[in-house]
Amino acid sequence: MLIDKLIYKTILKSLFSDTFEIIFWDGDVKKYGEGESKFKMILNEPIAKADLINDPSMAFGEAYMSKKLEIQGNIQEVIESLYNNKESFLSNSSRYENLVKKLIHSVKNNKDNIQHHYDIGNEFYKLWLDNSMTYSCGYFKSPEDSLSTAQENKVEHILKKLSLNEGDTLLDISCGWGELIITAAKKYKVKAMGITLSLEQFEKVSERIKLEGLSDLVEVQLLDYREVKNRKFDRVVSVGMLEHVGKDNIADYFANVNKLLNEKGISLVHCIVGIDESGTNTWIDKYIFPGGYLPVLNELITCIANKKFDVIDLESLRMHYGRTLEHWASNFEKALPEISKTKDETFIRMWRLYLNACAASFNCGNITIYQILFTKNANNNLPWTREYMYK
Repeated sequence: MLIDKLIYKTILKSLFSDTFEIIFWDGDVKKYGEGESKFKMILNEPIAKADLINDPSMAFGEAYMSKKLEIQGNIQEVIESLYNNKESFLSNSSRYENLVKKLIHSVKNNKDNIQHHYDIGNEFYKLWLDNSMTYSCGYFKSPEDSLSTAQENKVEHILKKLSLNEGDTLLDISCGWGELIITAAKKYKVKAMGITLSLEQFEKVSERIKLEGLSDLVEVQLLDYREVKNRKFDRVVSVGMLEHVGKDNIADYFANVNKLLNEKGISLVHCIVGIDESGTNTWIDKYIFPGGYLPVLNELITCIANKKFDVIDLESLRMHYGRTLEHWASNFEKALPEISKTKDETFIRMWRLYLNACAASFNCGNITIYQILFTKNANNNLPWTREYMYK
């Protein structure tokens, strides 16, 4: 049974913090708020009552993908307006969605989940990422930095934090398209190993290693982090990977890092973190990152402390990720003529919504991201201040 228009109007009138208009499927127009409307929502068809009540995030996400719902205005600003209204039923939708199912993350499931997102074509990502193909939060020394500059800054910032020395061994868990391990080898002369579950990333990194003439310093393997055996490293890093392991495997991840690190070794985890314990968003889980889970900060710190790691530094990059996603969303729109040659409109609307919704989430503080630096037992050889991270 479809929800009638009166109930729609009751629910939607308090949805946003800004003045807006709704155009219903029968042509009826309703304005909420005072002054000029900032945007318009067009409901081409009603959304089923059960879907809207049971899982509003999924209902609205799928409605936008299928063109039941159209948005006139800046999508990121629309979502920020929703998040900024703390009384909105949708901004509190974690009560309705995903009271987090326990995900069983076998090695095979992890591989399938990663390939769902990352193996949709290197050429697709190349169209809207920066030239280094870095698909994680940049580091903006200035808000005016270009995306490429911010990604270079991020890689260098992480490598400085790791306090690398020539000849050190470095493991990058989920190495993406290889920018970090290649830069580490070229600039710091370390022996770097990258692992990934994405076949397309593996092939691209292998190609880059050969082209750079770095086969003596850099290797890449198609492995899950739990499959690395009989190897130890001076440094272990993961960037944007921990979000994929699932709630039940957060502690297991740090246990494996403990096994992989040499005594006094240094590790950095760069991870998106939830503000509450909802864990994930059901629409994101279904269409973008199946099996994903966002830990909360105290969960991470507890796991780190339980392994008796020594936490050296913790830095929030929340505003940096918001800006990164704004660049990606803009690049995505500019690349639409090429993207539309291989992707249908449903896919395009899905990715547009994903990039803009994530930018809004970081900007509004619904989610955040941290870099956490820690050592295996006490390491007294590190500098006494943070100055070395910023030289």
